Amino acid sequence: MSRLLLILCPVFLFAADKPLSDFQHLVRTETWTEQWPDSTETRKVTAEVWTQAMQAVLDAQTTLHIPARQRPYYLDGPLVLKSGQKLTADPKAEIRLKPGTNTCMVRNANVIGFAEQPVPADTQPDTGIHIEGGIWTTLSTSRSETNGNLRGASSKQNAVHGTHGVILLHNVRRVSVRNITVRQSRAFAVHLGNVSEFTVDGVTLEGHHRDGVHVNAPASHGLIRRVSGDSHDDTVALNAWEWKNYAPSYGAIHHIVIEDVRGAPEGFPSANSIRLLPGVKRFNDGATLDCPVHDITLRRITDITEFKLYDQPNLELGRDKDFSIEVGTLKNLRFEDLTFHRPGKIEIHANLDGFTLQNAALPSRAHLVVIGPKSQTYQAGPAATQWREIFSPDRDCTARNIHVSGVRQHGTTTELPLDQVILVIEQKPNTDYPKTTPRGGTGRGVWIR
Repeated sequence: MSRLLLILCPVFLFAADKPLSDFQHLVRTETWTEQWPDSTETRKVTAEVWTQAMQAVLDAQTTLHIPARQRPYYLDGPLVLKSGQKLTADPKAEIRLKPGTNTCMVRNANVIGFAEQPVPADTQPDTGIHIEGGIWTTLSTSRSETNGNLRGASSKQNAVHGTHGVILLHNVRRVSVRNITVRQSRAFAVHLGNVSEFTVDGVTLEGHHRDGVHVNAPASHGLIRRVSGDSHDDTVALNAWEWKNYAPSYGAIHHIVIEDVRGAPEGFPSANSIRLLPGVKRFNDGATLDCPVHDITLRRITDITEFKLYDQPNLELGRDKDFSIEVGTLKNLRFEDLTFHRPGKIEIHANLDGFTLQNAALPSRAHLVVIGPKSQTYQAGPAATQWREIFSPDRDCTARNIHVSGVRQHGTTTELPLDQVILVIEQKPNTDYPKTTPRGGTGRGVWIR
């Protein structure tokens, strides 16, 4: 009988995946210069460029594994993953972007942007991509030094507008990024967009200069967890509306869980912030698109001191050139188990319907939730004519269906009363501006109890 079964059931023999070392002949050795923060001199570097070898592995099989070694691996362009492919790296394997490359380091194959229209229903997304491990850096070695890697573009030529990631996954379904370290980079550590059914689990930021996990719309049904470290911008950002120089697409963001996120330790310069940015996009042809953020849960968040749920025009391109045409819409937000060892705020300047805050430990009795417009002056030059308003202080917003419980000061068991937790803001014009700042405004927050 056993012989008969062998005859009736053919045995399929698959060749084992080849290791990266089998493609060593495709590695190039080159010499270039790098700038480093601990020296004013330019250093000459002779190193191996592995892009062609690593891409050859992915072109030949479904998996690429990058083993640890004493020297870093350099890339001079992005590694491109197709549907069903998996890239893993040893936790100690360091992968660097060669100076002057100015692209992302890993991306999916079918990146498609929709900067001037809503995303169509069928965009032929890549599916089933997995990325895990490694130390990834674009060599932005200080706040002022990028080594020519200022942008995390999808490609060197004809890049998709708005792409800006170290790891870039746009137009994807059922993808995951796990247990990566992103060090000294100017692009978003993980840039996601037009994405659903995704997991980002385990991102460590080291001396990072932009957002950690940055999600652009449309996006849904995702889990973002275990993100930590020091970043000079948002640790996590869900941007449904977006500054157009960073937006491959627009739409709604919904049904996302953000959990176990931790800000930088005391003494590290870091923004320690999470952003939720809704809005209304106006395209160049005059058409508009609502970009709400709804059904979001944030839980077990520690030492994130600023939750940015407010309207903010484009400071880089000019607030009069790129702005949401209305304050955006937030709906069904849930915040659970927040721990602050430093003062922090949840700042809301959007039309909000449904907000639950449950269990928060504060270092002082300062208001945690602030509803209403902000005003702050960016002094772009010595003359007041060069100064700019950062926010939208003349716009009203309304918040309703707010539920708060379990907000306490450290060392106490008594819940703070609601009026000590929530502050409603009404802006006033600053008649002494520009002698004193900010300019102020006429907008106000409205809390409908």
